[in-house]
Amino acid sequence: MKNMQVTKLHKEIDQLQQKHGSSKLASIYGAGCLQEPKAVFVFMNPTGRNISASIKWSGLRAPWLGTKNVWRLLYELRLLSDTNYKLTQALLPSEWTEHFSKTLYGELVKNKVYITNLAKCTQEDARPIPNKVFQQYLANTKKELSCLRPQKIISFGNQVSSILLDKSIMVSKYRSIQSENLQIEKVTYKVYPVYYPVGQGQRNMPLALKRLKAIFAM
Repeated sequence: MKNMQVTKLHKEIDQLQQKHGSSKLASIYGAGCLQEPKAVFVFMNPTGRNISASIKWSGLRAPWLGTKNVWRLLYELRLLSDTNYKLTQALLPSEWTEHFSKTLYGELVKNKVYITNLAKCTQEDARPIPNKVFQQYLANTKKELSCLRPQKIISFGNQVSSILLDKSIMVSKYRSIQSENLQIEKVTYKVYPVYYPVGQGQRNMPLALKRLKAIFAM
């Protein structure tokens, strides 16, 4: 799993979990391709629905394990095989194994994709997190992005995009391949704000996919 995660950042993330997350759950770290990925997907924060948030879980702790909707999005972008995608949709959360979870992220590594959350604090439910908590994680996430040096950064939703870019962002104003610039340690990255496609934003999945397909076609 060391070849899928920026492990040197995990100690700081775990310290923030103690301040901002549930004491019953573990942090969820970013995972995927570590060497100049084609894209880094930046979501909001994990919840207890992620099966790897369990303290008893000894495998890869990574975003969206044990859930369905994000894997549909990745499949539509041709980043998952038919076999692995069908398993994400068929398995109950309790049926996800540590082996399958590692296999799934191994496929993302091959397709040069990395997935993370701006805030890694795992909550028991999907309650909104205030900006001040996301701000606590911003420096760590920028270190993560600096280690990865991605070709593209996809920021999901107004809140995540605004905090990451330090300006007010409305994802509805972005069309096709429009982007913003983010400078980290003298390196400038292209950031593409996109509709949040899961949870309450699930109705925006078609809009998110339309823009993402244009971005990935570049």
